[in-house]
Amino acid sequence: MAAIMQKKEYSERALALTTDAIECNAANYTVWHYRREILRHLKSDLQDEMKFTESVIDDQPKNYQVWHHRRCIIEMTGDPSSELELTEYTLSSDAKNYHAWDHRQWVLSQYKIWDKELEYIDELLSKDLRNNSAWNHRYFVIENSQGWSKETICKELEYAGTYIKKAPNNESSWNYARGIIKKNKLKYSDFPSFKEMCVGMNESHIPSPFLLSTLADMHVEEGNTTAASNIFEKLKDLDSIREKYWTFRQDQLQVGS
Repeated sequence: MAAIMQKKEYSERALALTTDAIECNAANYTVWHYRREILRHLKSDLQDEMKFTESVIDDQPKNYQVWHHRRCIIEMTGDPSSELELTEYTLSSDAKNYHAWDHRQWVLSQYKIWDKELEYIDELLSKDLRNNSAWNHRYFVIENSQGWSKETICKELEYAGTYIKKAPNNESSWNYARGIIKKNKLKYSDFPSFKEMCVGMNESHIPSPFLLSTLADMHVEEGNTTAASNIFEKLKDLDSIREKYWTFRQDQLQVGS
């Protein structure tokens, strides 16, 4: 293998040798790079190469090199038509596969095929509302397709709220809602419906540290440090694993007063 690479041999024989080398070690980036050079020189049928990469991905779905190679082949063909189906299949086995998500997001951004992506995320969350990757992806899709208008933010807070009420101790949906507000440098007071939901849940004595920490942030925003301090005190018991963090937050109130 080293000898033909040194000679820069671009032949069917060399291509077959890269196949053998990849089957032995699919993480060999140098071999993948050499394989692409051969494909370019031979003007090979890249549909065959797509099938080859699919077989490697199916066997090693967390192999960075094969995903990178796949992206390069898509750039060469200009045809991303199979990629959403491929990543959907891969994610059905492992919903947290970073490489599959990264490839999917690249395809969406590069070829502007956003149309049905929110529907796909809805399907994922209906199956598993704790799918943090799906929540992150939802943020990515909206950020890069339609942007965060006031109307969109209100709709997304309502959307997150339906999942928050289903599972108040699911951190993912809380992070999504809070992230929207923080990222856009807005205030909770700008969204009375979301605030009312949180207050109502608290009045129903729902024991959720994410609910309480959100309410504490609301009080801090309003300048009500006493109410915020009382909540941080409760959080020390409810979320004892992060007791030192809540103490820190409590101390910060005194520093800022």
